[in-house]
Amino acid sequence: MSSWEQKHPGINLGTIDPEAHEEAEELVFGFWVYLMSDMIIFAMLFATYAVELRGIAGGPGPKDLYDIKSVSIETGLLLMSSFTFGMASLAMKYNPRPKFVVYWLIITLCLGLTFLGFESHDFLSVFDKGVGPSRSGFISAYFALVSTHGIHVTLGCLWICVMLAQIMVFGLDKDVKLRLLRLGLFWHFLDVVWVGIFSIVYLQGLAG
Repeated sequence: MSSWEQKHPGINLGTIDPEAHEEAEELVFGFWVYLMSDMIIFAMLFATYAVELRGIAGGPGPKDLYDIKSVSIETGLLLMSSFTFGMASLAMKYNPRPKFVVYWLIITLCLGLTFLGFESHDFLSVFDKGVGPSRSGFISAYFALVSTHGIHVTLGCLWICVMLAQIMVFGLDKDVKLRLLRLGLFWHFLDVVWVGIFSIVYLQGLAG
């Protein structure tokens, strides 16, 4: 494989679509830079949560609020959605017919929306216990971190809907492929962040 074929910041379109492959070097790399700036936001929220974890102000703590069964289901849904988006990316690269990309994107969208449904249920269960973000520093930090991730997933689902519409109108042309590459990075990034939330917020909180 030549150095030209190896030089890419995302999925390698190589000789399949040389024009898209060449433009991806700059566009997708720039999106990587954006994601790193987004990671700084999450890093600050993780740090805030770690500092405020013991700041319950006489109120409920993690063991009183977290539902590990629901969170485990959410984790499985999001990890599975990362797999299905990967399948959509492979279909985009190896199959010229857009219907396979659409098929995997719809599955990814359904998994993402189901994840949001479970997460909304978790938030509502906290409110049902009479606990809101202003109850303590711990609760504020929890809602800030987890809801920020949820907002990102919501935006990702909306982005998938936009891409489905664009595939229907334009097919898998160069611009659509480049947008799908960036969407893929965004979606997988959200999975990585959620693994951190699951490990640091939920598992560590329940073990503490």
